[in-house]
Amino acid sequence: MKLKDKVVIVTGAARGIGKATAIKFAQEGAKVVVANIRLESMDEVVAEIKEIGGEVLAYDVNVVNRDQIQVMVDDIISKWGRIDVLVNNAGITADNQLLKMPEEDFDKVIAVNLKGVYNCTQIVSAVMAEKGRGVILNASSVVGVYGNFGQTNYAATKFGVIGMTKTWAKELGRKGIRVNAVAPGFILTPMTEKMPEKVLELMKDKSPIRLLGMPEDIANAYAFLASDEAKFITGTVLSVDGGVVL
Repeated sequence: MKLKDKVVIVTGAARGIGKATAIKFAQEGAKVVVANIRLESMDEVVAEIKEIGGEVLAYDVNVVNRDQIQVMVDDIISKWGRIDVLVNNAGITADNQLLKMPEEDFDKVIAVNLKGVYNCTQIVSAVMAEKGRGVILNASSVVGVYGNFGQTNYAATKFGVIGMTKTWAKELGRKGIRVNAVAPGFILTPMTEKMPEKVLELMKDKSPIRLLGMPEDIANAYAFLASDEAKFITGTVLSVDGGVVL
């Protein structure tokens, strides 16, 4: 168990990559905090963590709301005494071409995917700095490296997350905090599973190994970067994409 007794927060933990990450961390011995909008959305992940004997706390948190984040952090400290890892996984999409994108769709994606990462990291890293250790892991995307048609807002946030990751690695390293990002490729999540089979096949064809990723593939990357096995890795962006951007 490479994360035994570590206290880990996973935002956007109700389903997909967030859910898989929370379960993976529990399997590795971590005490897991799952955060998402609406407590009932996390019933399934909480039940699965408890089934494997894991310790879990759930919080109704919108990462846009700093007060909700602070209440969660204060409660975690009162119960478990520290926070070792933050996985900034929460994110949304509202895709459209530039000339058709409503301003409110641009703003809401920026608010969650970029400002939300800033909010969580600023509040949690202050706690980590007091302890002199911690790991911040941010969800970027291959879209945040190469851009993507119809995703001006989403690509902007994922490019931004990479910039924040590298900046924070420089700023927080002296506080004992490592900061890294993961850039997933095409991942088979509840959202992508609804796509037509033809589209999924096209996505597969873009990978040299002709596979779509699974949420567990990203969870495994997060678990590695959170562990002491990655103690000399900071400021990096790990692409987990099946070679789709080669």
